[in-house]
Amino acid sequence: MACGHGQLSPGAAALCSLLGALAPPPMELGNYTFAELTADPRTGRSVSPAERLRDLLEEIELADQLGLDVFGLGEHHRPDFVVSAPAVVLGAAAARTERIRLTSAVSVISSDDPVRVFENFATLDLLSGGRAEIMAGRGSFTESFPLFGYDLDDYDELFAEKLGLLLELRDSVHVSWSGRHRAPLEDAGVYPRPLQPQLPVWIAVGGNPPSAVRAGVLGLPLALAIIGGRPEQFVPLVELYRQAGAGAGHDPAQLSVSINSHGYIADSSHQAAAEWFPFYADAMGRIGRERGWPPVTREAFEQSRTPRGANFVGEPGEVIEKILLQHELFAHQRHLLQFSVGTMPHAQVMHSIELYGTQVAPAVREEVARRDGAPAASVSSEPA
Repeated sequence: MACGHGQLSPGAAALCSLLGALAPPPMELGNYTFAELTADPRTGRSVSPAERLRDLLEEIELADQLGLDVFGLGEHHRPDFVVSAPAVVLGAAAARTERIRLTSAVSVISSDDPVRVFENFATLDLLSGGRAEIMAGRGSFTESFPLFGYDLDDYDELFAEKLGLLLELRDSVHVSWSGRHRAPLEDAGVYPRPLQPQLPVWIAVGGNPPSAVRAGVLGLPLALAIIGGRPEQFVPLVELYRQAGAGAGHDPAQLSVSINSHGYIADSSHQAAAEWFPFYADAMGRIGRERGWPPVTREAFEQSRTPRGANFVGEPGEVIEKILLQHELFAHQRHLLQFSVGTMPHAQVMHSIELYGTQVAPAVREEVARRDGAPAASVSSEPA
């Protein structure tokens, strides 16, 4: 029996899900998205929020059927992104999937209530059969701070305080706690409890060394976003994280790293670049105008998709080679790609996920397992 997409009976699909759960892959491969809601820069056509969410659920369902390991949703509070409540959308995805892990990417805990964040994701964990995760971060935008009544001058303190409370809620049923930015808790029980013994919490960082050190000291897995520059520039950050974790007495084997990058896969390298560039340039240009960045040039884009660039845009062989090259640099345990930078046509995103699941992920898992001297625990995507 092969575990493939669209060809399996319910019993066979359940067995494939069980096999996948029993034999974790040598590297987890997955997707994340900010669920952008922008017009096609070529045609001006827009999709409605309802259509974008329907498309998103189909993308998560396909990733699950193809044996990909993780799907993440970013939290934003802007008109150009449709997901402001990741746990709600992931709850809908839980009902349509069997084995893929469902995570925020990220939850902006600085401007949220950690009690509510924990309750939402514990509920998601129960609905999904133990597949929920939280990727906690500061967020790359600041709209949520005034929206929920927080002062940006407290940016760093808010994150530290609320992360601390979130971890206490994760580790204890009853919590007594006090801080500056939330009402105190006195032996408060927080329910429901998740199905997993401990709800996974990842710390998401860009290039900030203190954030990497914090994750290491706490013994939490690190999600590192690399969306520009050369990957080699980030090696010292990962080393700093692992050194901080080991120095705090944590088992180095438990200090997991995820590399989160922009990417897009098509049948040929030329096709991938031609299809992705207009959307990428439009999205990055729009954000760049807010932040004072220069426009994206075609020359810079082409440089970014070379083996030493940040973007994973090409045919399957190029993406395989690039993930493995970064594995040599980081020895990371998870790699997530954001295909939809800009509101890419749904059919193109689905095909990219298909190539990722059927060609890229199996090859990467096999090679990483070979390097580690362990059997590859992959789910075949060939038809039964």
